[in-house]
Amino acid sequence: MTLDVPRFDAVILAGGRSSRLGGVPKAGLVLDGATLLQRTCAALAGAGRMTVVGPEPDDVGRLSPAAVFVREEPAFAGPAAAVVAGFRAGQGRRAPWCAVVACDMPRVAVLIEVLLGEAAAGAPVSLVAVDGGREQPLAALYRSDDLATAIDAVLARGPADNLSMRSLLASVKTRPVPVPPGTTHDVDTWNDARALGIDVP
Repeated sequence: MTLDVPRFDAVILAGGRSSRLGGVPKAGLVLDGATLLQRTCAALAGAGRMTVVGPEPDDVGRLSPAAVFVREEPAFAGPAAAVVAGFRAGQGRRAPWCAVVACDMPRVAVLIEVLLGEAAAGAPVSLVAVDGGREQPLAALYRSDDLATAIDAVLARGPADNLSMRSLLASVKTRPVPVPPGTTHDVDTWNDARALGIDVP
C-alpha cells in the first residue's frame, strides 16, 4: 500500500559565511550541472511553502517558483536564527510538517524521501535524521505546531541571535530516523566538496 505524502512546508538554510571555503557560497556550488540550492529546492518541490534563508542568487529563475527568500536579522546570526526567520516568513496557514535542511547536502532528495515516509506512516513527533550515529537537526522534519511553540518561547525571552539549535529545539519532542550512510554529508571544506563530486574552482 502506498502512503499519501503528508503536507509540509520547507525552510532551506543558504546564508552562512562559508568561512572554510574562502567565502564561496555553498548554495552556488555545482554538482552534475545543478547548484546545491537548485538540487535542494527540487528535492523539496512538494512543499506548500518554500522559504530560503539567504541571499537571492543570480540564477533564481532556475529555482522553484515557490521559493521565497528572506534573511535572518542580523545576517550571519547562526542557524537557529535562520530557522526562526524562515519559519516565521510569509502568511497563511502552515502545513502540519516543516522540513528544515541546510542547502549543502547533495543527497538531500534521499533524506526527504525517508523523512516523509516516516511522517506518512503516522509519526507522532518530529523526525530528525541520524547519519553515522549523529542526529542532524538541520536535516529534519518538524511538526509545525511544536516548532512554532518552541520559537515563540525563545522569542519571548529575547532575540534568537547566535542561539544554538539545541536551545531552540529544547522543548520539541523528536524521534531519530536512521538514513542511508552519507545522506547528510555536507560541504564544509574543499576536501568535502571533492569527496562529494562537486565541481571545485
